[in-house]
Amino acid sequence: MIVCLCHRISDRDIQRAVREGVADFEMLQDDTCIARNCGCCEDCARQVFDDAVAAAAPAQAATQVVHLHRRAVV
Repeated sequence: MIVCLCHRISDRDIQRAVREGVADFEMLQDDTCIARNCGCCEDCARQVFDDAVAAAAPAQAATQVVHLHRRAVV
């Protein structure tokens, strides 16, 4: 779904940005300009961003555990 009509940013674009390391909403705005023109999409954009961060958290935590385990084994 298109979240930001002004800049044609979709929910998938936001999810991809989070997977690629965007850590906070302001960083997302810097990268995409989302919610910086008319601002109508800001609530929706923040919700999609928060959901994407929450969904990515378990995967990132699992990756950290693997890295810690590798350090202990080495």
